[in-house]
Amino acid sequence: MTTTTHAVVAPATTGNRSFLLGRVQPALSGLMDGSLSTLAPIFAVVLATHHPLTAFFTGAATALGAGVSMAFSEGLSDTGDLTGRGKPVLRGAITGGGTFVGGIFHTLPFLIPGYGAAIIAAIAVVATELLTLAWLRHKFFQTSFARSFLAVTVGGAIIASLSAALGVLAAS
Repeated sequence: MTTTTHAVVAPATTGNRSFLLGRVQPALSGLMDGSLSTLAPIFAVVLATHHPLTAFFTGAATALGAGVSMAFSEGLSDTGDLTGRGKPVLRGAITGGGTFVGGIFHTLPFLIPGYGAAIIAAIAVVATELLTLAWLRHKFFQTSFARSFLAVTVGGAIIASLSAALGVLAAS
């Protein structure tokens, strides 16, 4: 005879829900946006120019711009009164900070002067970012790790393919 046990997920408490909506969700949204949306300009530039430092400056500018944009977008999206998502300035700061962090990590390897080494290091950082994003979604939102990893990887693969194509096209 086989017995099956099922995990019981505790219902979200008001405090837990507030933490998820006001802190975790904005942070995860920012990290995902920064990790994925900044891939295209960075990799397109490095593949087109073969100059890692140019890609670094492109990535830094993109991470900064995306962070500020996402901070304002989240901060101005609602007051938090109707949705219960907390203070808009705090949510904006969390989202913007997460976006910057998500974008700057895979930019840093382009401080390595060698083209090949910089690309390999950046790919390793992107892989680590995708694993981290999947783990965070799994931990805080009870999604399957495999499903989360697949979702963020598909998004990253689409962006990487588009940026690689653009970079190769620009180089020719």
